[in-house]
Amino acid sequence: MATAKASATYIRMSPRKVKIVLDLIRNQPTEKALAILKFTPNAAAEPVLKVLKSAIANAEVNHNMDPEGLYVSAAAVGQAPTLKRIQPRARGRSDRLLKRSSHIYLTVADGE
Repeated sequence: MATAKASATYIRMSPRKVKIVLDLIRNQPTEKALAILKFTPNAAAEPVLKVLKSAIANAEVNHNMDPEGLYVSAAAVGQAPTLKRIQPRARGRSDRLLKRSSHIYLTVADGE
């Protein structure tokens, strides 16, 4: 069983939000996964859609796999570096804002 991979790093979105979208497409045929991502209203659907299209293109060009018979065999998200920012609060105090980032990893495989 041949596989092809694609990833996107330093995506400025919380991994928790991306994981919700990845759970929708894991173990789905790529045609169905593309349709799911196209009509999912979450903001995380756009970067995941780009990574999925890249994985399909990698399978077709680099590994000579048929794009019709592919499915999403693995979908994962990892924590990227967190940006620390300051939010002013009352009485001269401040709170820390954590702006989280993600690394998205997708693997597609042929259905054989």
